Amino acid sequence: MTILCYHSVDPGWQSPLAVTPSDFAAQCAWLARRRKVVPLAEAVDRLDGSGRLPRGVAALTFDDGFAELVEHAAPVLARLRLPATVFLVAQTLAEGGREVDWVDTPGDAPLRTLTREQVQAMQHAGVDFQSHSWAHVDLTRLGYDACVADLRDSRELLSDLLGQRVSMLAYPRGRHDATVRAAAERAGYTHAFALPERTESPSRFSIPRVGIHRGNGLATVRVKSARPYLAVRTGPAYSLARQLVRRGRVPSGTG
Repeated sequence: MTILCYHSVDPGWQSPLAVTPSDFAAQCAWLARRRKVVPLAEAVDRLDGSGRLPRGVAALTFDDGFAELVEHAAPVLARLRLPATVFLVAQTLAEGGREVDWVDTPGDAPLRTLTREQVQAMQHAGVDFQSHSWAHVDLTRLGYDACVADLRDSRELLSDLLGQRVSMLAYPRGRHDATVRAAAERAGYTHAFALPERTESPSRFSIPRVGIHRGNGLATVRVKSARPYLAVRTGPAYSLARQLVRRGRVPSGTG
C-alpha cells in the first residue's frame, strides 16, 4: 500500500482534482474494510526503502485545503474513524487571504478554501493539518533563499494557528529538486511529499504519494493503492504501473 493523495470532494466541480462524494464514500468504506489506515505521522515511520507502506496499510492525504472537505469529506472520515492529513496553503489563511489561482481546471464557480475556524473545528475532530507551502508557487522556480522563506512562513503561520509544531510538507504539484529539498529541511520540516510522474528516488524529503482523481472507481483505487503500482523506480513494479495506465485500466490524472 502507499500514501494516497486527494484534493477536493465536490459534486459539482468537473475536474480531475474533485472526486464525487459518492465515489469518495465508497472508496473510504472499502479502505476501512480492507486496509489499516494509519495517521501520516505513523506512516512515515513505516515506509520501506522504496517509499511504500507494509502490505495492507494505507494513509490518506488531501492537498490545497478546499472548503468542500468540511461537508463532503470530514463526515465520512469521522463516521469510519479514518485518520487523514490536509496540506494547507498558508497564505489562504493569512490576513488578506489568497484566491485559488493555481488550479488548471477551475470550473465555473469560484473555488474556496477552508477558513481558520473550519480548520480548527476539523482539527478538534481529529483531522491533521500540515503545510502545502505559503503561496502554492512552483518551488523549483524559486532560489534557495526565497524557497526557505516561503516554506518557513507557511510552517510558522500554521504552527501558530494549530497550536502545535507543523513538520510535514507537500510540495505544490509535487515538484521538487535538490535545492527545494534542502530548503525544506532548512525551513524546519522533517518530511516532504511528492507526486511522482516519473522515476524518483525516495527519501525523507521526496516521499511518494499516488493521486486519486475524479472518475477513479474502486477497481482503480485498488490498483493504485497496491504496492506494485507505486512508480518510483525503474524495474518490474514501474513497468507494471505504466502498462496499466497505457492500457487505460488506470487513469493517470494530474497531481
